[in-house]
Amino acid sequence: MTKRDLFHSLSTRMAVSGLRQNNERAVMTAVALGNGPSAAEVARTTGLGAQTVARIANELESQHLLYRGEPRRGQRGQPAVPIYINPEGAYSIGCEIGWRSLHMLIRNMTGQVLLEHHVDYPYPDSKFVIAEVVNRTRAMIEAVPDGQRDRIIGLGVASPSNIGRNADLLGTPLEVAQAWRDLDLAAHLHRETGLEVSILNDGNAACWAELAAQPAPRPANMAYFLISTFVGAGLIAQGALWEGPSGNSANLGSMLVTDRNGQQAFVHLIASIFAFEQRLRDAGLAVPAGNPAEWDWDALEPVTTDWINDSARAIAKTITNTKAVMEFNLAVVDGIMPRAITERLAAQVQYQCDQQPVLTSDRAVVRLGHRGAVAPAMGAALRLIFRRFYSRDPADLV
Repeated sequence: MTKRDLFHSLSTRMAVSGLRQNNERAVMTAVALGNGPSAAEVARTTGLGAQTVARIANELESQHLLYRGEPRRGQRGQPAVPIYINPEGAYSIGCEIGWRSLHMLIRNMTGQVLLEHHVDYPYPDSKFVIAEVVNRTRAMIEAVPDGQRDRIIGLGVASPSNIGRNADLLGTPLEVAQAWRDLDLAAHLHRETGLEVSILNDGNAACWAELAAQPAPRPANMAYFLISTFVGAGLIAQGALWEGPSGNSANLGSMLVTDRNGQQAFVHLIASIFAFEQRLRDAGLAVPAGNPAEWDWDALEPVTTDWINDSARAIAKTITNTKAVMEFNLAVVDGIMPRAITERLAAQVQYQCDQQPVLTSDRAVVRLGHRGAVAPAMGAALRLIFRRFYSRDPADLV
């Protein structure tokens, strides 16, 4: 197969169908970002003609994607009719298959969650996890009214890349880890659920959810860290999620940094819940069972503070190193820990960033994330909605 040149897409005209979809998505975006804009306001925002906007709005309303509100009176001229995104226009299911937990949800067009499910496990057993995903997907389909189930656009799955490769670190039996390597997850779930399935790296999915949760104007460039069993990460570059050729390019947890003893170590093995558990064992303390968000972290001192300090130093070094490759001023730190612990970590990352030497760029501003543990599942669901109804990337115009 002959490879296409990088600039080939720039030398071809957009097909008529692609142009139509491009205009439809411009209208959808203008409505979504507006506060019930009128057709005239949508036309001004998009640069499309008034008649074109009226025609597109009518078509999208017939597809249940938009609806019109009550006319706004009390103004000069014809009363303006506000246009809104229809919450029931589409639904998507988001699923995070994590190292030690499964989180699923179904959301509508405007972000309302209809049903949510969470279960913890000691290690990722593909038979258990897939059976759970299939059963819960069916329950979530049933949560949508009968006449609207054809509006479920798919199942988005956020998962660590190559989940079977490092599962042995969690005590996963060899044959259980091997089962992941032999599994075509998307094809299997499609057969079992009948839904289109999209696989997304968990860090990228969480980063996308965080971008959507940022207040306007959203940052065009951002680094993101989710402290979980290991470290999920993502990058927003020039307004787009930077996934790379295989979807794994923002694997910042695999960056090598020096630990407190000057030894090289992966960020995954310093700034993760897995690393915190190792510290507890080394200190002769029992590792609490269940969800880290429910642990009594104060009872685990001084390990908690030591871990926060060392994690912050490792993340700050990663931020500084990443800024040398990609330009960004905002770094977001989030986690599956209690909010108070995540706040302490984010504050310490900012402190450590401020101590780092800089050469040709400014230090990053560190902020606390908005989504917490739900970020990967929410991002996987949201990404489906975005690509189907809002993205104007040629690859998403079909």
